[in-house]
Amino acid sequence: MAPSPVTPQAVRAAASRIKGLIVRTPMLRNVALDRAVGATVLIKPEVLQRTGSFKLRGAANAMFSLAPEVRAAGVVAYSSGNHGQAVACAAAALGVPATIVMPADAPAIKRDSTAFWGAEVVLYDRERDSREAIAAEIVARTGASLIPPYDHPDVIAGQGTLALELAEDAAAAGLAMDAFLSPAGGGGLMAGCALALSEASPGTRCYTAEPEGWDDTARSLALGERVRNDMRGSKFCDALLTPTPGQLTFPINQRLVTAGFAASDDEVRAAMRFAARNLKLVVEPGGAVALAALLAGKGAVAGQVVGVVLSGGNAEV
Repeated sequence: MAPSPVTPQAVRAAASRIKGLIVRTPMLRNVALDRAVGATVLIKPEVLQRTGSFKLRGAANAMFSLAPEVRAAGVVAYSSGNHGQAVACAAAALGVPATIVMPADAPAIKRDSTAFWGAEVVLYDRERDSREAIAAEIVARTGASLIPPYDHPDVIAGQGTLALELAEDAAAAGLAMDAFLSPAGGGGLMAGCALALSEASPGTRCYTAEPEGWDDTARSLALGERVRNDMRGSKFCDALLTPTPGQLTFPINQRLVTAGFAASDDEVRAAMRFAARNLKLVVEPGGAVALAALLAGKGAVAGQVVGVVLSGGNAEV
């Protein structure tokens, strides 16, 4: 297996690079959640992040890593919404033009929030068009730089800053995480987090969570090779509808992730209700998948210290 192009040191460098733009989200505790799970749960609420999801971390690190003269030509991203908002926000902070290729059926809150930051939004048909081809044409025509949503070393390193913060906050509270759960689409969030934890909290077991029917990471981990989704599953968790794990992300996750879980739409809805009722947080479906897996007892975590990521909160309410 080829060595990872991303390292724990790259995650630490990303943390220094992006700290002026991102919010260091808090580590939250909740008695009702601890009782429901039978564990000590450490919540990382990226719903409180600027743009409402963890995606700003990777987008900012990738953009800040570009040379100023390269950035000046603009940036392009394709996204179901959260990565697009993140790239648009980081571009606005740097005064860089941004074009975001988004599916026409993306939630209106995600389209509107992306446009809010001044980006040009190009819509496409998720079933008929190739977002990669559309973005490639824009890059070729304008000379802009492509910032993909997960399969990019700087994006992966930026996402890992989330777990670095959580490990630091846990240690400050005298706690060590036995397990860490995060949602997975293309696998960039978990790849960066697993790398960060391999150095900052090496005793922590990492687990991905995905919607049923879109559990390509879990199946790929079990089989030892990248497999594809059939793309016919429910679209409820719109942020996690990737066809297959990333070429860069999967080798990292294969090496560092213990296993993956899948949650049903009903389990995700229950997790969203739990978060609203008990945590007082709005969590979008894709952002609630890890909490859903935890509440549904997908892992044997009783009596342990468990970190869980609420990765996004851009839900229609």
